This record gives sequence, structure tokens and C-alpha cells, in this order.
Amino acid sequence: MVARAKSGARPARRNPAKRRFDVHTVLRRIRDAVAEHAPAAMFDLAERGFKTVFQQLVACIISIRTRDEVSLPVAIRLLERAPTPQTMAKLSPTQIDALIRESSFHEGKAVQIRDIARRTVAEFDGELPCDFEALTSFHGVGPKCANLTMGVACGAERISVDIHVHRVTNRWGYVETTSPEATMRALEQKLPHEYWIEINRLLVPFGKHICTGHLPKCSTCPVLEYCRQVGVVRHR
Repeated sequence: MVARAKSGARPARRNPAKRRFDVHTVLRRIRDAVAEHAPAAMFDLAERGFKTVFQQLVACIISIRTRDEVSLPVAIRLLERAPTPQTMAKLSPTQIDALIRESSFHEGKAVQIRDIARRTVAEFDGELPCDFEALTSFHGVGPKCANLTMGVACGAERISVDIHVHRVTNRWGYVETTSPEATMRALEQKLPHEYWIEINRLLVPFGKHICTGHLPKCSTCPVLEYCRQVGVVRHR
């Protein structure tokens, strides 16, 4: 017999009678479950008026390896100071660094952000296009940030996969992959297009507050009957 942890966690039970996975029902229930929580940082930022392609890309860079609770106020502080590529390009890396110092790897990000601003002014007439190739041409901008920027700023149907989306969709058994990049490709093959943008908005707060990496709250999860609980050893 496996002893219960002092935290009250208990071994996860495998139920062979799980319901057939219905992504429409699952995401509808999750939409209701996360309504009380703040949306993912970039969606929250857009609701506050920072929704240009440039602003969203800068915010995504700030968010890398940084919790939303930190990255959101940091992005707001920087973008209030320099909301356009033109104003950002006038700041030195040292000035940008001082504004984003709470973000992880802030010194490198400051140089990167100033470079993006300068190139946007010089190569794109001061306005970043909603174009995957253009966004990923910047050093350090990968598919996650490019897709999320395009989804939030332009409404483009792009799937952005962070650690939460990767963990949750694999835990459900909806996909079976070993990296966020592979999860993105798998979701592109099976996730209905209507959810391509929303999946990140929903699963970031869901992964932070309910389907957590350590001791997920399976006992109160609204989609437990559909979830295969892949990899779950203990839960709350």
C-alpha cells in the first residue's frame, strides 16, 4: 500500500471507464472553470489596450521563463513608457533593462527588444506585419511567440503552445508528444480551428490553478471524466 503524503495527496486512480474525449465539452467546461482567474498575460494585456503586433511581441519576449504575475506588470511599465517601435528605439538597452529588471534574463531581453524596435522602424516602416516569417526573423523569436502574437494581435488562427498547453493536452491523452513544438504540430492536426487561439487563453490559467504540474486538483477538476491522467502519480 502506498502511504499518503503529508500534504493530503493521494495516489491517482486509473479509471478504465473514462468517457470518450470530447474537446468541445472539455473546453466549454474549462472556460467556465477559469472565468474567476485572470487570463493569460498577453490576452490580459490586449484587454488593457496593448494589442499591436509590436506590443504583443515585446510582451511575449518579456514573458519567456517569467511568471505571468511578473511579466504582465513589467510589460505594462515598459509599454507605457515606449508604446511604439519609434519610441522604444530611442531607449538604450540600459534604460529598457531598468524597466524590465524583474523579468528573467532581462539584460539579454533588453538588447533584443531594442533591436526589434530598430529593425521595425528601418525595415517595416515602423509597423510590424502580422506575418510568421517576419516575426521569426528576429533573434530569439520562435513559433510560440510568433503564433501567440499573431493570434492575440491579429486574430490569426495560430496555436501557441507553452508548458501549460503542452502538459495539459498530454495529460488528457489528447496528444502524445515530448515537447511543446511537437505538441503544436499534433494540435494543428486535430484541434478544431475555432479553438486555435483560445486554447492558450484557457489552458494557461487552467494549468496554473487546476491542472498544475505538481499535485493537480483532480478531485475537483471539471473534466476528470474525460482526462486519462497520463503521468499523474499523485493528485489532490
